[in-house]
Amino acid sequence: MKSRSCSNAEVFLPEIDDRCHELAERYGVRPYMIARYLALLGRSETEKLLEHMEDIRPAIRANTILADPEGLRRILEEKRGFELKRCPEPVDVGFWILNDPPISIGATLEYMMGYYVPQDAASMLPPVVLNPEPGDRVLDACAAPGGKTTHLAQLMDNEGTLVAIDVDPNRVRALKSNLARCGVANAVALRMNALDLPSTDWEFDRILLDAPCTGEGTIHKDPSRKTSRDPEDIATCARLQRRLIDAVVEVLRPGGVLVYSTCTFSPEENELIVQYAVDEHGLEPEPVDVRWADRGLRVPGVEPKVRRACARLYPHRHGMEIFFIARLRKPIS
Repeated sequence: MKSRSCSNAEVFLPEIDDRCHELAERYGVRPYMIARYLALLGRSETEKLLEHMEDIRPAIRANTILADPEGLRRILEEKRGFELKRCPEPVDVGFWILNDPPISIGATLEYMMGYYVPQDAASMLPPVVLNPEPGDRVLDACAAPGGKTTHLAQLMDNEGTLVAIDVDPNRVRALKSNLARCGVANAVALRMNALDLPSTDWEFDRILLDAPCTGEGTIHKDPSRKTSRDPEDIATCARLQRRLIDAVVEVLRPGGVLVYSTCTFSPEENELIVQYAVDEHGLEPEPVDVRWADRGLRVPGVEPKVRRACARLYPHRHGMEIFFIARLRKPIS
């Protein structure tokens, strides 16, 4: 695996050949991205991925604090003109929208009442993998605009303590609005940089770190992502992700669980970050129990036990955005 140093971070940059230029021109993405896909996935999988990268159906998640999923489905189908398909377990509180409904998903009475949250199906997995229980102390470390936070609250039966932080003031306002709309009563939303967590005396049973990333999985929402990132951006995100791991580990209690997730393809931001958490902090990887998900990529420097603790989702395999999830436990001693 040939890598190049980008400002003190290693980024895998295979040779760009004619195949890369051909596929890059056909699909409108940067050639270096194609070279990486080909080296890590092979040509057949790469072409399938590129063909389906923007073919992601929108989805909603039923907010069980306020609504019954099947009752909500009946209302949306019979009264609002939605055509819905239930997402697979363990995200079966979600529904894919199969049609172009006559009413925007953000304009229905049911949305305004907080009965559902527009959310990609893949984004419903990290809270489920974290598996918080009522009474837990839970941190959502990069929380805004709150889709995963509201999901955590419903998994906790709106009990316990849920702290949701984000550094961006505008996004924190959206976070607070979503918590209120969804009837969340066990959460506090704070404007705070997660990197400052070690200066607190907080301690949490479970932490969700849905980290800032290069966002290749969001191309279906923002096609500019096909060309707006370069290898230096991967290196920059990887450096930040390592610092965030350092920070959240400080406030995770011994025996506590950390779930790390991103919506990007790069192993530098995914498997290698998880390996960093294992090597630097002694965290113990635990397999993600989603039977239909792919395991982590085989990349140099990543141990088999770490790869087994990682789950990956792809548009052409799972009908979901590119997404990555890993579960780690802090040792008691």
